Amino acid sequence: MNTLFNLKPSILVVAVMLVLPMAQAATMSKADHTAGKNRISADFKAGKAACAPLADNAKDICIEEAKAKEKVASAELEYAYTGKSSDHNKVLKAKAEAAYAVAKEKCDDQSGNAKDVCVQEAKAIETKALANAKMGKEIGEAKVDASQAKRDADYKVAAEKCDGMSGDAKASCMAAWRATIILSGQRQLS
Repeated sequence: MNTLFNLKPSILVVAVMLVLPMAQAATMSKADHTAGKNRISADFKAGKAACAPLADNAKDICIEEAKAKEKVASAELEYAYTGKSSDHNKVLKAKAEAAYAVAKEKCDDQSGNAKDVCVQEAKAIETKALANAKMGKEIGEAKVDASQAKRDADYKVAAEKCDGMSGDAKASCMAAWRATIILSGQRQLS
């Protein structure tokens, strides 16, 4: 029975060591990332070339749409490469800004009050999208803070429970609790 108690912390530590690298791993290889950048660049050049036969504001809109697609695709590629929530927020921000730029360019065909209303509507849509992206970021940060507070509380409880023990029993008890808390933290962050 005592051997099993000493074996549990070892198993948990090994499990933690196996889980941590997977949680940190990028979701795409460096070669795929580079290929994605090249594809985005080629798509932008092709999109911009397709705008050449157009004239006036239609050409401006076409170019703005090509720029918007490039900006959003680059942000999505970076998020796919890193998997970071901050990069996800950058995708949301890029989409909002790109949609605004295209909508604003489309407003140039109008004049007077109709143009002013069009620009204000475009700006309102961008503002709402940016607010949603910011709210998502703040919620994500709040979840991380809450998870840390929960782990800290669990650790204090564990320290108190193991405090009554001494020697190897105390060390094993604390190691088991540390591993358990770390594993529960990984599940909450995933």
